[in-house]
Amino acid sequence: MDIRPIAYLIGRLLVVLAILMLAPAIIDLRAGLPNGRDFLESALITGGTGGLIALATVNALGRGLDIRQAYFLTAVIWVGLPMFSALPFFLGAPGLSLTDAYFESVSGMTTTGSTVIVGLDALPVGTNLWRGMLNWIGGLGIAFIAMIFLPIMRVGGMQFFRTEGFDTFGKALPRATDIARALLMVYTGLTLACVLSYLAVGMTAVDALVMGAATIATGGFAPTDASFGKYAGMGEYVASVFMLLASLPYIRYVQLVTGRPLALWSDPQVRAIVTWLGVAVGLTFVWRFVSADAEIEPAFRETLFNLTSILTGTGFFSGSFPVWGSFVLVVSFALGMIGGCSGSSSGALSVFRVQVSARAVRAQIAAIALPDRVVPLRYAGRAVEVETMNALMLYVVGYILSIGVLSVMLTLAGVDITSALFGIWTSLGNIGYGFGPMLGETGTFRDFPESAKWIMIVAMLMGRLGLLTIFVLVLPQFWRA
Repeated sequence: MDIRPIAYLIGRLLVVLAILMLAPAIIDLRAGLPNGRDFLESALITGGTGGLIALATVNALGRGLDIRQAYFLTAVIWVGLPMFSALPFFLGAPGLSLTDAYFESVSGMTTTGSTVIVGLDALPVGTNLWRGMLNWIGGLGIAFIAMIFLPIMRVGGMQFFRTEGFDTFGKALPRATDIARALLMVYTGLTLACVLSYLAVGMTAVDALVMGAATIATGGFAPTDASFGKYAGMGEYVASVFMLLASLPYIRYVQLVTGRPLALWSDPQVRAIVTWLGVAVGLTFVWRFVSADAEIEPAFRETLFNLTSILTGTGFFSGSFPVWGSFVLVVSFALGMIGGCSGSSSGALSVFRVQVSARAVRAQIAAIALPDRVVPLRYAGRAVEVETMNALMLYVVGYILSIGVLSVMLTLAGVDITSALFGIWTSLGNIGYGFGPMLGETGTFRDFPESAKWIMIVAMLMGRLGLLTIFVLVLPQFWRA
């Protein structure tokens, strides 16, 4: 396999990453903070490395990518770029170890939102801004890559979207670059609307910018240890709305603004996620009201906010949510397994896969009860092809098995069973929440053993890339094809 086109793209991406580092560098330098120089040093290392790689492989300009190169490029981007985006955490504040810096960077770019940093309020503004930028970059990174770099490489494009399981819903737009451009406009528009809404409810400019970026990316990085607790009240309602909007299929927004007003609500995923969230919030609110005699409005608001955050994989929290009891943990675990819609920045199984899997199980039960009756499996009015069904069921089974295997690995690394189970649940689903004794003191993953953090890093990357992408890359048959 010719790796020069891949190396050339990676070099260009590193140069862009270095340019982005200049924003927090300038902010900290203007504030007279030495952390600004650390960002400049990180940018120099990143940009210099990327520039040298691009220059060394410039003869690859104009070469296309085959399917193997596209899959490999996807993996290299999500594994390699966080190595350089971690430099500011290592060289500057908060001075993390290499493992912790890479953990924080991967968590940001995969939009997981888990953190190992305690004392976020005391960090330089530039560092918190960089964390929000990592969330935003990772939230719809596939669109940025396709829009900026794939035209240079003359790649057809649709196969590249498939490497992240990106559902374009019937190829509503003919070219990958057109799709990417439209998605980026929607993504940016939602981010701007979210930031302005946060400013309207009283957030500071920096908090609104960081949390707005993290909200639309469903990333969950916050510039304060209290997460969203600092803005309890109207801010939670606003955040709930935008978290839900960010978890809906972006291609439907494109159709919405191009003259199809019913495109969003006509999607079965959208109707399902709204219904399931409503049921979960209603049950949890009633349970809290009856069992804890909580006040009506705060109980409803905190329930709505926290469950929306988990279902969408955002990872913000507010109030005393982690100690609400076992019933809430069960509901939360189920919601986190589902995740947002296909074609959004959310992770986990996705509403589409859960819907089709449930219909497949129901069809199988019907076939057992009525063996002479043939009931084709349909979704959104269309028959689900056998190949699609097989791949979907493989993904669901692989996801569940991965949670089990990786949880056992965490326990072998010295993590208690509760913290291990929810640690993999949050990593593989790119959720960000943490439950368990090892997180009780700080609310972060700082106290996890180093080996456990690397297992979680692998789980975060698996969740962001899609399990099948990882499995395909380790198959010798794929490389011999």
